[in-house]
Amino acid sequence: MKLVRFGEAGCERPGLLDAGGVVRDLSSVLPELDGAALAPASLARLRALDPAALPAVAAGTRLGPPLARVGKIVAIGLNYADHAREAGQDVPAEPTVFMKSASAISGPCDPIVLPPGSAKTDWEIELAVVIGSAARRVPEAQALEHVAGYCIGLDISERYWQLERGGQWTKGKSFDSFAPIGPWLLTADEVPAPQGLPMALSVNGERMQHGSTADMVCGVARLVSYVSSFMSLLPGDLIFTGTPAGVGLGMTPPRYLRAGDRVEASIAGLGAQRHEVIAA
Repeated sequence: MKLVRFGEAGCERPGLLDAGGVVRDLSSVLPELDGAALAPASLARLRALDPAALPAVAAGTRLGPPLARVGKIVAIGLNYADHAREAGQDVPAEPTVFMKSASAISGPCDPIVLPPGSAKTDWEIELAVVIGSAARRVPEAQALEHVAGYCIGLDISERYWQLERGGQWTKGKSFDSFAPIGPWLLTADEVPAPQGLPMALSVNGERMQHGSTADMVCGVARLVSYVSSFMSLLPGDLIFTGTPAGVGLGMTPPRYLRAGDRVEASIAGLGAQRHEVIAA
């Protein structure tokens, strides 16, 4: 299933995308698309619905983030060898883990808002893993049983705040609009091979990133198992799994986003995002 949320920001309603690409309103059967809605029994109930019996949503209606009330965003750095090389870093012996604030979440076509005075805001396309059932110290062989689905996530990063202001990376990763997700959440039953998804990002029509989740240093199952070994992963949590090469920081000279730029990102099966960059 392709699960969505639609409507004005802050007033989104749950929905699903039918086989013809029409958004169908789920609000009569589901109060919200949040962690509770991702339980196996809840997803089974949604799969049993006849989409044609649900009200159609008007074409052109805004799609918001496909998941509400996200508890936390756990992000993984340097999880593609080519990105580690362009950043001048060795591939870590263990996953590099940092946090993004859930308040950074925005919709798949909402503006990316540059922080005041920003001169080093960068792009990173990532596969986002959506947790569906609580995971605590789960073996890698069982880790995917705790995944409800997947979506595109952009790890927008202000490199000055990330790298030049001391401390950890979180402060450069958590500005409002710095975690667009969507356009839909594709349930895990439709992604039998999460390590084989082509992904791409362009800025103003110029291809910047082009890779595949096959190139992850640590795959989805390994990451879910690893993170769950030191923190509980709860329904509705997200894991951003890292980005391939092609970020602005890795260019010579570095290239960063400016107001008026347009960012487009896609992952096979997970749709596409389109953003205008604006000043705060």
